[in-house]
Amino acid sequence: MRYVAAYMLAVLGGQEAPKAADIEKILSSVGIEADAESAVVEQLAGKNLEELIAQGREKLSSMPVGGAVAATAAAPAAGADAGKKEEKKEEKKKEESESEDDDMGFGLFE
Repeated sequence: MRYVAAYMLAVLGGQEAPKAADIEKILSSVGIEADAESAVVEQLAGKNLEELIAQGREKLSSMPVGGAVAATAAAPAAGADAGKKEEKKEEKKKEESESEDDDMGFGLFE
């Protein structure tokens, strides 16, 4: 991924077809030893970076993404008891934090 990012930086810097030395220079400037930059240059040679990004976006848009459905389904199943317990916990935390914040961990005349 770092090689692709360096390639993209070189393109944004004005080079239409960055070479392996350009990628190595970018990576070495941030302390990364480059060893496979030539493979990235070979695979991206002659290709338009904007078109490759657009193709990648199309592929990502068809990918299913989960997680939100499970979270919304689990919320009603928790019930009212869980909400009351959470409120009590929050009240305790607020009380503790208020007493700690009053003197900020040290006394003025101690």
